[in-house]
Amino acid sequence: MDAQNQIVDSGLDKLEGILSKEEQVACPVIHRFGEGVYIREAQMPAGSMVIGHRHKVACVNQMLFGKIIVVSDGEEKLLEGFNVFSGSAGERKAAIVAEDTVWQNIWANPDNEHDIDKLESRLLDKSDITQANEVEESAMISAFSDFDRRDFESVLDEYGLDPVTVRRQSENESDQIEMPVEWTLFTAVRKSDIEGRGLFLSWPLNKGDVVAPARIDGKRTPAGRYVNHSATPNCVYSKNENQDIYLMAARDISGCKGGGKGEELTVNYRHALELNGIEPKEEQCQG
Repeated sequence: MDAQNQIVDSGLDKLEGILSKEEQVACPVIHRFGEGVYIREAQMPAGSMVIGHRHKVACVNQMLFGKIIVVSDGEEKLLEGFNVFSGSAGERKAAIVAEDTVWQNIWANPDNEHDIDKLESRLLDKSDITQANEVEESAMISAFSDFDRRDFESVLDEYGLDPVTVRRQSENESDQIEMPVEWTLFTAVRKSDIEGRGLFLSWPLNKGDVVAPARIDGKRTPAGRYVNHSATPNCVYSKNENQDIYLMAARDISGCKGGGKGEELTVNYRHALELNGIEPKEEQCQG
């Protein structure tokens, strides 16, 4: 990195440190995939200030619409409407958003990787401030999830389920299918601070909205495989007349804020078990 970039980066780090302490605005992200291509699409609201990650790999930048002032490598540029230009490896941008803007980073993805955590590790060089904030947030969520993990153990006991058998059934790939492509735009399986891997939502939804199909023709999608348990879930499963099961928002869900990975989706496993005709031990013993 040359001296000018070091000075610019230092200034962005200071600004990032200040802004990270403020309330983060909603910045929904859509993940689009084509053959050999990954597109990361961010919706940036008017009045916000955005600081991007430094890119490890060159990409194509595409602004679909909007109005922003972009600062990159010490230079300011006003962009309006539709714009396309190349972005170099090592480049980092900041922007003041004057009007609602949709911005895409388009990368080559020769091995057709769909794991967002792996793609971020490969493509983005996150600052020390961002990484520290992510570690702090992860630790906080993990601590708050202790109650949910204990409640999961209560579910196993209430329904007479063996944890080894439950895990084996959960990981059984014979009844699993990939998520239909239209639902992969704003849901992704990522590392969970509750347990293992979970399903995350990067787009805001309202209570009652369909999040994703969980079981289609008897086959589980990632929404039926990776959604973790919570005693106070943000989602619920619902079965339709065809016996297909959908994940529904039980309350408003915010999606991505401030460049985060979004909100992890959860259900209460008690409801999921009963939806599949499995009753608690006490009820099974009656009569």
